[in-house]
Amino acid sequence: MRRAHEAFTAGGPLGVPPVRALVAESWRRSVRARVSPDGAARVELDEEELAGHREEHPLAAAMPVIRELMGAYARDGEHLIAVCDAAGRMLWVEGHPGTLRSARRMNFVPGARWSETAAGTNAPGTALAVDRPVQVCAAEHFQRPAQAWTCAAAPVHDPRSGRLLGAVDITGGDGLAHPHSLAFVQAVARAAESQLALLSPAPAAARPRLSALGRDEALLQLAGRRLRLSRRHSEILVVLAHRPEGVGGDELLTLLYEDESVTPVTLRAEMSRLRGLLGAELLASRPYRLAGEVDADFLTVDRRLASGAVATALGEYAGPLLPGSRAPAVVRLRERLAGRLRAALVDRADPGLLADWAYSAWGEDDLAVWRALASAVPAAQAPAVRARLSALDAELASGATGLQRRTAQTRR
Repeated sequence: MRRAHEAFTAGGPLGVPPVRALVAESWRRSVRARVSPDGAARVELDEEELAGHREEHPLAAAMPVIRELMGAYARDGEHLIAVCDAAGRMLWVEGHPGTLRSARRMNFVPGARWSETAAGTNAPGTALAVDRPVQVCAAEHFQRPAQAWTCAAAPVHDPRSGRLLGAVDITGGDGLAHPHSLAFVQAVARAAESQLALLSPAPAAARPRLSALGRDEALLQLAGRRLRLSRRHSEILVVLAHRPEGVGGDELLTLLYEDESVTPVTLRAEMSRLRGLLGAELLASRPYRLAGEVDADFLTVDRRLASGAVATALGEYAGPLLPGSRAPAVVRLRERLAGRLRAALVDRADPGLLADWAYSAWGEDDLAVWRALASAVPAAQAPAVRARLSALDAELASGATGLQRRTAQTRR
């Protein structure tokens, strides 16, 4: 595995010797994120910030169960237990004192970011990236300082909404390189979710929840059902969630359709089908409106931004709003929300938050954020960021030159 890692990080191909598909894909993502194989995780939260973040984080309520299940095992085996948030920032790292001292040398400490985009392939970071339990052994780690370790981690979700909260991890030596380690940490994660469900039982009449960020077909949780909506129904619910006072038929037609030839009959047919799916108790008419309150993920992000909670807003931003939609109202909402979040990140100038956006699928070509990141990152990470920024500048210049050429040809 070390030979495969050396060959790959030197620019060679994967495959000789063979590398697990999970690890190979993670190594490729690490390279795309410009992670240095010789780098180390960076501490992002000081003691005061860490204390506040721990206190407010939902996983704090599950820590007694996690400690009860893993504490003695970690101490006796000279292992560590770790719990991170959904951004990969370590909230708790506990266990054998000697192992804790050794782990500090690679910054495996509370407050450090171990997301895949920051620290390369590692169990908690990769578990968050692929949203499933992961075991990473020795030289499978992308960064060399972590290759003396073996770890297993499993994601933890909110038992009600399904939202990713973070991950629970066990880290230690070669003794953890066993399938039982992965099964063990997965069982602990499920126990943590069960504890959270007990502490926050579902209300008798939970409000419908609309998830429309990062997906073309919205998901509606309604009365215990999970409905995947069609693209047009997704657009309609997004518009009505944004306009709780209701929208008249003629206005809704202009908000949803680019084609001015679409008739009111078409819209009425769509609304009839949607009412049959949702029920008349949720979808009212004259004007078209949602009869009750609906929790929508894009509105939650908007509220977080309005209150100044930029990190929380970014954590809940799963991607652009209905990214494939061309409905005029959705396009405006999508661009407005992304623009507000991007501006807040640039203004905050936090390198970790900027990196989360820049290395995402929707931020990899975002020149403004990459420029802000180049000004904010520590000196050790600056060369990789500047290289990406130069490539973006070159692509922009090439595109501008091509546009000028086509314009000149058209004029001729």
